[in-house]
Amino acid sequence: MADFETLTLEMDARGVARLTLNRPDKHNALNAALIADLARAAALLAADDAVRVVVLTGAGASFCAGGDIGWFRDTLALDRAGRVAQSADLGRMLAALARLPKPLIGRIQGPAYGGGVGMIAVCDVAIGADDARFGLTEVRLGLIPANISPHVIARIGPARSRATMLSGALFDAAHAERIGLLDRAVSADDLDAAVEEVVTAHLQAAPGAVAATKALIRDVVATAPADHVTLTAERLADAWDSTEGKIGIDAFLSGQTPPWRSGS
Repeated sequence: MADFETLTLEMDARGVARLTLNRPDKHNALNAALIADLARAAALLAADDAVRVVVLTGAGASFCAGGDIGWFRDTLALDRAGRVAQSADLGRMLAALARLPKPLIGRIQGPAYGGGVGMIAVCDVAIGADDARFGLTEVRLGLIPANISPHVIARIGPARSRATMLSGALFDAAHAERIGLLDRAVSADDLDAAVEEVVTAHLQAAPGAVAATKALIRDVVATAPADHVTLTAERLADAWDSTEGKIGIDAFLSGQTPPWRSGS
């Protein structure tokens, strides 16, 4: 689909894109180049109507080891304004992945620490190998999990965020599943089959309705409860008026299969 320095991006005939962090010798640690590549990939995926599902994974033994040591050294040389700008690039990349108008499925084949946990948190569904380990280790370096915190808190909640962030202690896949960071933990041998099961399920859904539902979830969270009735009624009316809504309901009433399901 496109060439990148630090990741690969491929798509199959079904419209399933595979976005792979490709710095295996560095455990797919985040640096400026990888952050920029991920931001560009997110923009390409969001704009491509042929893409229906995105699978996010890592090459090699690790999913993502967090911040790269060289990137930390570069950060030391920056002034405050430079550090704020660099940090904001990471935050914008995570937000772009979180707001992707397609299902983002995490295939977590190995350990994830710090920013790598943030990458899991922006996924809509995350399936992980049961021998992987995780940690929000920033406090052990005297830092804080700043840019990833909105996404981690949204995924596992404030109480569990405190329980994992404040000590920086590592935890296993079973615990990651219990707290909701992973939706499922499976054996490494079963990982691809488990991810494929999730992908196949999402291919049954109308692409526009998926994008609208992701936006609805964000907006319901950000809207005062008193405004929920109006917001949701308006969005449902939009769905009834959409081309997909008309095609889908017509297919349902006539006992037919809508076109977005025919090739699944």
